[in-house]
Amino acid sequence: MRVVIQRVTEASVRVDSEIIGQIKKGLMVLVGIENEDCLDDAEWLSKKICNLRIFDDEDEVMNKSLIDVDGDILAISQFTLHAKTKKGNRPSYIAAAKPEVSIPLYENFVACLEKVSGKKVETGMFGAEMEVSLTNDGPVTIVMDTKNKE
Repeated sequence: MRVVIQRVTEASVRVDSEIIGQIKKGLMVLVGIENEDCLDDAEWLSKKICNLRIFDDEDEVMNKSLIDVDGDILAISQFTLHAKTKKGNRPSYIAAAKPEVSIPLYENFVACLEKVSGKKVETGMFGAEMEVSLTNDGPVTIVMDTKNKE
């Protein structure tokens, strides 16, 4: 699983001009899933995301986690995170998992995030054409891949 994590002051996702997910202070997480990914990856990643110390403490040092600041999460599925661009100019998405693999794992990932954070996680709509808006705070943007967890 590959994620792009952005610390935000606000974020939202729209489908057909309707807001279907929205948060204030917290993390906007784009999630890409490959065929080899499994529930262990979702569990490891959710713990890592919720405990990353990327929020400022009283001394303006990134020393607090999402849990420490009672932040929210907006998780958006994004198969394009696994784009291969080595050949030609048209990205290949062959590495991205098909819906029969990625939908259940994405749903498990969201459930893991909710369990670890203790809060409802806002989401987009899997497979839909979405418009994502956010205000990146910092800016702080972190890329993580479960292939690099060891």
